[in-house]
Amino acid sequence: MSALTAVLAVDVGKTGCRAALWTHTSATTPPEIREASGAPGLAGPDGVTLTEKAVLTAGRSVLDQAGVPAPTAVCVGAAGAATAPQAADELARRLRSSLAADEVAVTSDAITSHAGALGGSAGIVLAAGTGTVAVGFGHDGSFARADGWGPWLGDEGSGSWIGRAGLRAALRAHDGRGPESLLAQAARQQYGPLEQLPAALDQGGNTARATAAFAPAVAKAAAAGDSVADAILREAATAWCETVIAVARRLGDTSPLPVTVTGGLARLKGTLPTEFDTLLLTSGRALPRVQPLGGSLEGARLLASRRDAPHEAFVTRVGPSPV
Repeated sequence: MSALTAVLAVDVGKTGCRAALWTHTSATTPPEIREASGAPGLAGPDGVTLTEKAVLTAGRSVLDQAGVPAPTAVCVGAAGAATAPQAADELARRLRSSLAADEVAVTSDAITSHAGALGGSAGIVLAAGTGTVAVGFGHDGSFARADGWGPWLGDEGSGSWIGRAGLRAALRAHDGRGPESLLAQAARQQYGPLEQLPAALDQGGNTARATAAFAPAVAKAAAAGDSVADAILREAATAWCETVIAVARRLGDTSPLPVTVTGGLARLKGTLPTEFDTLLLTSGRALPRVQPLGGSLEGARLLASRRDAPHEAFVTRVGPSPV
């Protein structure tokens, strides 16, 4: 395969899709990122079609902006790829044709997040956005994953989980079933009358995304001293720690494994990260918290050309074999 002179990296989450193009002229400087709507996930109904649409919308935008007719290689980190390998293969084949790329790689967005955050090295990455999943690679190449089971069965401590808990608390306060909270007023401001909240959440067709949009309001209420919101964030931090420790336990690695958090919730301040750090330090395990080296786009760029990383077993590739 020829030198990767135009690498298109794409991150497709349930809320949004981002694309970036690296060329020989932007080898060390991250290029401009183009965004589009996300997709429910590869494993869901019409998952391949909806994910392809998101990738093409964001990907063609960044290619046109750079004046590049076709990328040399494409790597997509897509929600749901881990549990839908056949869909990942179909998506890779479709994208290779539609983008006229030499090679297309598709993997889970959790895998690209891990590769970007730790530069392809061992450690545990908690990807916390609309959903939540922890992925770990041991020093011996072993692999473990916890949660990422979607908004109805898992994703504990995620944006959707926090937002949903906040909205439940708002409705309990509205009914008189729960304590007064700033969350009730915050929910009215964001979604309208609480009597119409269920319908408002269903309007966009993606309830997980709609509830995740309330997570910043929960953090803001907690920072203002609201005890109900604070308790929700502390419970989310506990969920984060339990998920990370589950991965560490399954890896069985006796050497220290760095832990980092990526995704939209990584930018929250206050109770959630503070409580998570405290729980991690008192867990009795060697799990030092570190800052991520990069994000999922950097991870996709790395995996587009690197096949010696432990992540390779989880990457679906379509195109010419490397020389």
